[in-house]
Amino acid sequence: MTQQSDASTAPTTYLASVGTALPGDPVDNATLAKVLGVNEEWIEVFIGTRTRHFARDLATGTVRWSLADLCAQAAGRALDAPGVDRSDIEFVVLGTATPDTLMPATVNHVADQLGLDQVPTFQLQSGCAGAVQALGVAQALITSGQYRTGLVIGGDVCSKHLDLQRDLSGAAPSDLVNFVLFGDGAGAAVLTAEPVGQRVAVRHILNRFTGLGRKPGQVIEWFGLADRYDDRQALTEDYKAIEEGVPVMAVEILWEMLGELDWDADQLDYILPPQLSGRMTRRITEELGLPTAHEVSCVADTGNNGNALPFLQIEKLLQRMSGGEKALAVAVESSKWIKAGFALEKI
Repeated sequence: MTQQSDASTAPTTYLASVGTALPGDPVDNATLAKVLGVNEEWIEVFIGTRTRHFARDLATGTVRWSLADLCAQAAGRALDAPGVDRSDIEFVVLGTATPDTLMPATVNHVADQLGLDQVPTFQLQSGCAGAVQALGVAQALITSGQYRTGLVIGGDVCSKHLDLQRDLSGAAPSDLVNFVLFGDGAGAAVLTAEPVGQRVAVRHILNRFTGLGRKPGQVIEWFGLADRYDDRQALTEDYKAIEEGVPVMAVEILWEMLGELDWDADQLDYILPPQLSGRMTRRITEELGLPTAHEVSCVADTGNNGNALPFLQIEKLLQRMSGGEKALAVAVESSKWIKAGFALEKI
């Protein structure tokens, strides 16, 4: 049986900087409701998200930013941060559920835009846990001693899967939710072997598949030449299963990570809960039951932009975090049920 390394004795990786990118101006519920022909009040009550950002023009459907564009913007901001030198970057890892193309991998377009050459690149195909998985890969590469500095990116352009010309007046809530829940964006972080820049220690990263024998909560189809005109929806979601399963999994993740870290709940200064929607995040935070930990959330203003979310949360966290403070992030991948999370400590 494989044993996990003790989080207290494993070599430490450090987060030196973070950068994020959101496309265009925020789109509020009134604007979105008018474009889609749906009820604005339903969005506010059922979803609880106020605004989101889209890489596509809502009026014409024109793509204004690719995923690579957004990832390069976010990464550029992380690389331009104090204490960081882009010439030190030795590898790039990207986590996404919505690559621009199957080939070339989007991560290579990002590296090209950033002027990074002769470095290993990795792309992980995953939903909301992809950013955490990318952090885990980077941590493993650095603690192995082979590399000292790497760039980690997470991002998604969900709007590419939504048919904005479709008549939604009679759509079921389980279908309609896909049009109002998601947004687009990207985030990035520089990880190092030594404390520089923000000097935040990555104390632990959790990434565990737990979906054995369980139906997916979300499916994003890929259409090839043989089935591109199929009547299947590009994006389907079992929102009821997600509503029931994610809060339970979030609590399990919290206590599992605290146990592995040997931290007490009252030692947490900040909690970064799963960012499904404004409404769901409020519910999950309540069920986590951490009255002394400050919540760090962004989804109500950014929409659910998948793998960008952890970096958007970290960016907000770093504006508030002081030396000695601890933060724990919880993430749930509902497509095939993955537990994920990470713990940070400002040194």
